[in-house]
Amino acid sequence: MAHFALSAVGTDRPGIVAAVTGALVEHGCNLEDTSMSILRGQFAMMLIVAGPEGLDAATLEEALAGPAGELDLVVAVRAVDEEVRAAAEGEAWAVAVYGADRPGIVHRFTSLLAGQGVNICDLTTRVIGEPGRPVYAMILEVTLPPGLDGAALTARLDGLARELGVECSTHPSEADIL
Repeated sequence: MAHFALSAVGTDRPGIVAAVTGALVEHGCNLEDTSMSILRGQFAMMLIVAGPEGLDAATLEEALAGPAGELDLVVAVRAVDEEVRAAAEGEAWAVAVYGADRPGIVHRFTSLLAGQGVNICDLTTRVIGEPGRPVYAMILEVTLPPGLDGAALTARLDGLARELGVECSTHPSEADIL
């Protein structure tokens, strides 16, 4: 089987998922891992797709040109390694950050995590609250490397939160379906 990473972004409207997946099915593809979301009126999708032997990224991108043109999507396809990588070893944790919106929050927190060898598995941000009092919300799913003490990491994150004037909470994650 051939595997591809596919991204598509465009103004949100009904039918995007149906059009993209229709083109994939016509070429014998199967969705394996997906993430799709509306971000400020833009629909963004990231897919890992399995396709039949002999299918290449250029052919798949060409097959998606019709739906992309009709729906004004920017689409990119690239081949990925056949080998499915194992999840990072370590303990799964959740990190939540809330506070006044300002540049650099994501960078500062992710830099601290990277410096500790923490792998970010998922990161979602939103500006929430009232227009006159927006709140920046960031939720991360992370994997702590073996040997990293969760309490020590929490203390470092709390110190950064105080420095930035935001709130941060951490806890080990419970097993979820996805």
